[in-house]
Amino acid sequence: MADTNDIQAFIQPYHIPEASDELNASLKTMAEGFAVTDGMIRKIITEFHRSMKQGLAGDDQNELPMIPTFVNRRPTGRETGSFLALDLGGTNLRVCQVTLNGDTTYELVQQKFTITLEAKASRLWDFVAECVGVFLEEHDLKPDPGRRTIPCGFTFSFPIFQTGIASGNLSMWNKGFTVPNSVGRDVVNLTQSAFQRHHVPVEVVAVVNDTVGTLMTSGYSYPDTQMGIIFGTGTNAAYWEDLKNVGKWEGDKGGEMVINLEWGAFDNATTVLPFTMHDNKLNRKSSNHGLQVYEKMISGLFLGEVVRNALLYLVDQRLLFGGRSSEILNKSYTFDTAYMSEIVADSSPDLKVVQTVLESTLDLPPTTLIDRKAVQNVCNMIGTRGVRLSAAAMAAVLLSRPELLTSSVSVGIDGSMYQFYPNFERDLYDVSRVFLGANFVDNRLKLRLAKDGSGVGAAIVAMTVDQERNAKA
Repeated sequence: MADTNDIQAFIQPYHIPEASDELNASLKTMAEGFAVTDGMIRKIITEFHRSMKQGLAGDDQNELPMIPTFVNRRPTGRETGSFLALDLGGTNLRVCQVTLNGDTTYELVQQKFTITLEAKASRLWDFVAECVGVFLEEHDLKPDPGRRTIPCGFTFSFPIFQTGIASGNLSMWNKGFTVPNSVGRDVVNLTQSAFQRHHVPVEVVAVVNDTVGTLMTSGYSYPDTQMGIIFGTGTNAAYWEDLKNVGKWEGDKGGEMVINLEWGAFDNATTVLPFTMHDNKLNRKSSNHGLQVYEKMISGLFLGEVVRNALLYLVDQRLLFGGRSSEILNKSYTFDTAYMSEIVADSSPDLKVVQTVLESTLDLPPTTLIDRKAVQNVCNMIGTRGVRLSAAAMAAVLLSRPELLTSSVSVGIDGSMYQFYPNFERDLYDVSRVFLGANFVDNRLKLRLAKDGSGVGAAIVAMTVDQERNAKA
């Protein structure tokens, strides 16, 4: 791309010489709305820093949450031992045994259990205990000699108000879960009670969210890791902060702690984010209207829906597909973000992959090459906006600790957008170069894939807690 400080750099690539003036005019207006210039990113970084500062000072629902995680020991990569981890998501429960080899490498044995409808509705805690019991039996795992329980880390992917490293009260259920007598109660106590009922010799010694897990997984293999990010179905980040900067932390101000940003909630008022009518349509129809606005602009769950809204806008003007749509395209969330990846990557002269997605998958009537080019352009506009906004947030967090940027810095990243969206990593580096400096990005910044981070990271946190306990014993 040309000069990213000039809005023309975000408009010119989308002009189709053989298309009608009306279609090109509409694409131009659309591209202007989705453009994220360097100047806009500077404003976003400034607002990010202001909101981070306010969130660290005290809880304010209009600012970034900046949640202290009680995780305060960085892994060194030299730790050894086997630890259990549970990773409870919306669809599966993963039970993992993580063996740390002491040389920055680890081995992972895991089993996935599909969460039943009954478990989601009523007996989740007993279901968790039963699955862990099955895993221990199948892998012949028992507590170490002289111990009654196996220490375990728990990645809990639902909103909790954390009150300690091994305690957190459930704020609310989402993802279709409705288990009664759980909201407002400590999820570790609920899990531990189920373990006792089922005679499962496991003790949850740490509860973390998936970004903290990603940060710690990367930190074990690369001890210079400063930040963990999820760029996937959703998005969030966690980073190491100096406790003297955390005004709302009432404990000891010495050392560092991992802070969970919950950055999907950034700028819900859309004072600096490039919010378009297509985003507004998605937001208006979503169950959490007006919340997680930033997440809705960059994460895999929502990007395809923004594209669908933009395509239907062109259809309604009779500028695309001859003004015709399909039953599939007319339904919300039918344009999967994976289709975007396929469409953006198609470099064939007649855009055959685009044609297959439109005509076979989405059941649209026969398309012209101009239709297909227009669809590819819309996907590119929205994908480019997503990666530039992702890079803006990453740069903002790294710039908030400028004292660390004189050394090498690793950022652990997991998620489907980072792994599968075309050139996502390359574009993160390119945008970062502008705001963090080419010298730092080319010589000291390393983006690392922290695959399965949520499970491995929970085991690593359990290990650091267990070590601390043993040291005090």
